[in-house]
Amino acid sequence: MQITGYKSHGVAASVAVVNAVTSAGGDDSEGALREILRECEFRWQEFEPRHAGPFREWGRTLRGFFEATELTAAVDLLNGLLLATPMHPHLADHEDPAGLHMHYAPPSADLAHRFQATTLMKLSELVCMYGLSRTGVCAADGCDRVYADTSRAGRRRFCSETCANRTNVAAFRARKREG
Repeated sequence: MQITGYKSHGVAASVAVVNAVTSAGGDDSEGALREILRECEFRWQEFEPRHAGPFREWGRTLRGFFEATELTAAVDLLNGLLLATPMHPHLADHEDPAGLHMHYAPPSADLAHRFQATTLMKLSELVCMYGLSRTGVCAADGCDRVYADTSRAGRRRFCSETCANRTNVAAFRARKREG
């Protein structure tokens, strides 16, 4: 099973909400949280101001998963969240490109609960497939953003190309000075 397409939206949404809520340059405003949902194709219902608090809390909670350096710590956190988050898996077939797929919260659940259930399940799938080798905190000096690598290669260690390039250029210049 690959974490691509519809499946990767839950992983990307996890990263986006953690970065929005917990990173130094993050934007956890209602508009920014609404944009995360749009970009990650969460279409169940409209984001309302009352959803902001649970989304912010979820971002702070998931930060611990991305900061985990030991698999047992990450698994313990995910298992605790799986036990605490009511799940009601069911098949859904919307009139959209996703086709038949799983939803993890009941249709009556509010947006925040559905978001939590989906992101939790997709992070759990990712860690079952790859352990912690594809998640973490950006390796760039001074960056506190998190990342999750859903690519085939699985070599990502930075939150963005900008951080990767900045780090590589700095390393190149340091080598040049030493040589």
